[in-house]
Amino acid sequence: MDAGVGLIVVPSVERGNFQAVADLAARHRVVRYTLGIHPLCVDRASDADLAVLRETVALAMTDPCFIGIGEIGLDHFIASPDPERQTHFFVEQLRIAREFDLPVILHVRRAQDAVLKQCRRIAVRGGIAHAFNGSEQQAGMFIDLGFALGFGGAMTYERALQIRRLALAFDPQAYVLETDSPDIAPAWRYKQRNAPHELPRIASVFAHLRNQDPDTVIGFTHANAHRVLPRLGLSTH
Repeated sequence: MDAGVGLIVVPSVERGNFQAVADLAARHRVVRYTLGIHPLCVDRASDADLAVLRETVALAMTDPCFIGIGEIGLDHFIASPDPERQTHFFVEQLRIAREFDLPVILHVRRAQDAVLKQCRRIAVRGGIAHAFNGSEQQAGMFIDLGFALGFGGAMTYERALQIRRLALAFDPQAYVLETDSPDIAPAWRYKQRNAPHELPRIASVFAHLRNQDPDTVIGFTHANAHRVLPRLGLSTH
């Protein structure tokens, strides 16, 4: 792509868009996709959807554009869906990830310890702790479980002191860069729509915080993404 973004990962959030993300990847050579039920969508999901997810994943294993399970996790920022229902769907999807030996893209909003508990109990091969905003101790625990920390637009705000401290806390292999488009817009697009082409500028902010060259940062975060999402390296030709 002209902006320097070579691949875009598009996660699903519920049964109704499993096919849509697969079709998007089939149409655009730069798109890869994951399959999962987002914690904010579990109120309208059912156990039958989990069965469909497993069947869809089994079929998708032959699709080189399919790279893992997500976006799944827990969100304790809001009161609904209730935590027990979120946990049920999260646990069942972790089991699917473990069954197929797939990495996971985690949604972790004010639920770091609860997510860590389940990831320890149902060991998966790691993945990405998306939009990470926990403590340094919690971050280290995710890293120990094979996850990279996802850093994006939130890091670009000068007031985001905790996230900026985390950007310096670990060795390079701990991080990947992301946008969460169209959400979590960077500081220069405050309250506007985010887009993948913002990623190089986000990388520059990250590099500045770490006092490193942007090309160095792009190099190691690219390598980290391929390490934690190994199916990114599959050829689609």
